[in-house]
Amino acid sequence: MKILHTSDWHLGQHFMGKSRQHEHAAFIDWLLNTVQEYAIDGVIIAGDVFDTGAPPSYARELYNRFVVKMNQLGCPLLVLAGNHDSVATLNESKGLLAYLNAQVVTSAQDNPQQQVVVINNQANQPGALVCAIPFIRPKDVLKSQAGESADYKQQALGRAIADHYQAVYQAALDKKAELGLPLPIIATGHLTAMGVKSSDSVREIYIGTLDGFAASEFPPADYIALGHIHRPQVVAKSAHIRYCGSPIALSFDELGTQKNVLIAEFSEDKLSAVTPVTVPAFQAMAVIKGDLNDITHALEAYQQQSNVTWLCIEVQTDDYLSDLQQRIAALCEGKPVEVLQLRRSRSARQTALTQQQQEVLTELSPLDVFERRLAQETLTDDCEPRLARLRQHFARIVAKVAQGANE
Repeated sequence: MKILHTSDWHLGQHFMGKSRQHEHAAFIDWLLNTVQEYAIDGVIIAGDVFDTGAPPSYARELYNRFVVKMNQLGCPLLVLAGNHDSVATLNESKGLLAYLNAQVVTSAQDNPQQQVVVINNQANQPGALVCAIPFIRPKDVLKSQAGESADYKQQALGRAIADHYQAVYQAALDKKAELGLPLPIIATGHLTAMGVKSSDSVREIYIGTLDGFAASEFPPADYIALGHIHRPQVVAKSAHIRYCGSPIALSFDELGTQKNVLIAEFSEDKLSAVTPVTVPAFQAMAVIKGDLNDITHALEAYQQQSNVTWLCIEVQTDDYLSDLQQRIAALCEGKPVEVLQLRRSRSARQTALTQQQQEVLTELSPLDVFERRLAQETLTDDCEPRLARLRQHFARIVAKVAQGANE
């Protein structure tokens, strides 16, 4: 039995103003070929199919086309909701997709048996049992009471999630006994397990309630397919607990991490191997760091390339360089590159802050401090409308605080 584990597609994502549509379309085509090439028995998407709760129409089209193609290949599909996914959006086509051999699980259920999914093998016989657990929203497993402390709520949520996993796992054991077959049990999840490395594109999912889920609280499933963290990694040195990571880089700091999907192979009810399959890069992206001379030399390497590369440029300089954006634009002119992010290095920003240390804080108004902070950022012209709104909001906040102090 071969199960392909993928997650965090984020269909519909706009990356610093750029659509990822062609990348996602290319990835889906590649994935369908991979399913055929490796004779995959089932595919699990462990959350965050979409980037937002209201994905653009092309993202829905990509998703629907993938489901149809998977059905044509005769390969079962299991889709779990992530924290970015809208339960309503995924549920609206859930019934229809069931006729296309695709099962969608969007939320925790009171009856754990409803979250036990049987995946058939290529002989159309039961091949694996899945504890289909999506992103767990606190309201699905926990009832808050007035007067509870933040620490108590955090502990209560951790216990509730652990109890839910155990309940669904027990239901899977019961189903396994009922079928009388040596089937592997796979658990899923979309959460932050303790001790993992995240990236800039990962948004915390249990802010203020649960910082991370202890790996020891997972049930003893044969394989645990996780989503939410975009870097592929093993959890708690346990080879059977895995994040597969996102298939494309969703932030520049993910470029140093190989993107892949995972193939979990089982011999009867035992995990025999977990094999990463490298996902090709469908859009060239790079980070360039250094002073202006270093950046000039680095950009020369792109002169002869035919495809456009998206760049993050981090400038290391002790000078403020008010015309930095214009200088970088001149260096990039005529080259197949687009600078999506331009920033000063942390040391350079700290230097600019040090130059103003002679100023006494009490001599500055809150608006002065706010403007000093904005000055540390390299902002493009198209940010001006947002900056104007930001200044207005900040001014209102300052006014309200001042009014409260005077009352």
